[in-house]
Order: sequence, then C-alpha cells, then structure tokens
Amino acid sequence: MGRNYTLRTKAAQGTRTVTRSITRQATTLGTTLGVFWTAFAANTVLGGALLQYGIIPRNLVGLRGIVFAPFLHGNLQHLLANTFPFLALGWMVMWRDARHFLPVTLFAMLGSGLCAWLLGAPGTVHIGASGVVFGYLGFLLLAGVYARSVGSILLSLVTAALWGGLVLGIAPGQVGISWQAHLGGFVGGVLAARFFRRR
Repeated sequence: MGRNYTLRTKAAQGTRTVTRSITRQATTLGTTLGVFWTAFAANTVLGGALLQYGIIPRNLVGLRGIVFAPFLHGNLQHLLANTFPFLALGWMVMWRDARHFLPVTLFAMLGSGLCAWLLGAPGTVHIGASGVVFGYLGFLLLAGVYARSVGSILLSLVTAALWGGLVLGIAPGQVGISWQAHLGGFVGGVLAARFFRRR
C-alpha cells in the first residue's frame, strides 16, 4: 500500500512538473508575441516612425537594430508570416531544453543583425523576426548532429521534414526580403547548436 501511494505521488508530481513547464513555455512565447503585436500597433499609430530603429547597414546608429529590429514589422502580412513560425519553432527549441531558448534567441538576433548590417544594401532598413526564426531553424536542424543523442537527432529530422523548405530563404531572391538577416540568423542558430553540444 505504501509503495502504491509512493508511485501515485511521484506520478502526480511528474504531472505537475510537466504542467508548470508547459505553462512557462506558453507564457514566454505568448509574452514575446504580445510584444511583437504591441510594437506593430504602436508603429501603425505612429505612422511607421518606429521603423527607424531597424538595422541600417554600415551605419553605427543602425546597430541598435540588432536589439529592436526583431520586434518591428512593416505590415500585417509581414507580422502574420513571422508569428506562426516563431511560435512553432520557438516551442520546439524550448521543448528540447527550455534553458536554451534565451541564449539561442540571442545568438540568432546577433547573427541576423550583424549579417544584415554588414551585407545589406545601402539605404535599406531591415526589420522583422524572421532572422530569429531562421536561428531557431538552424539550431534545431544541427542540434542532432552536434549533440548526437537519439532525442536531438529525431527532433532534427522532424524539423527538417516540417520546416526544411525554409532554408531556401537564406538565398538571395525575392525583392524586399532580407536574405542577409535570414542567413545571419541561421548561422547564429548553428553556432548555438555547436555551443550547446555538450550541455
């Protein structure tokens, strides 16, 4: 009887732990998306005045965009296009290890911002969370290669099957799309996967 009670107690504790973890993940992603949408609403009210805080290539002031650009979007279509991938891939990063979410995000922001700043065309402003999304993609695709654990490899395979087509976004192509930010974010995610390979 005592053993059965112990097993039931451990099962209940495990359920509560999982519930708390999911709640934290949902709160983190929901809060971040809330900032995206709030910034978009504010920028709309201000007539696009916040877009000046994006990444301006090879302009020292434009470096502040490394911090601000991921939260800025040019129009509703742009915001919607980033919302679902951010939610899905961000959750997959946290599902693998919630402790890695913030560092991977920072790696992606830095890589995306620096690449856009260095390689972006003169007179352009780079905004949007897609660089961070590509950072998550790079991290998830390469985490299995570096970590060499069964779970990480399976997650990498699932990511490749569901989202592998996004990799095409790092190549120059469509006008108005910052492939530089995509490329830099992807590289940042790959570097994060390598950094966390033994952690």
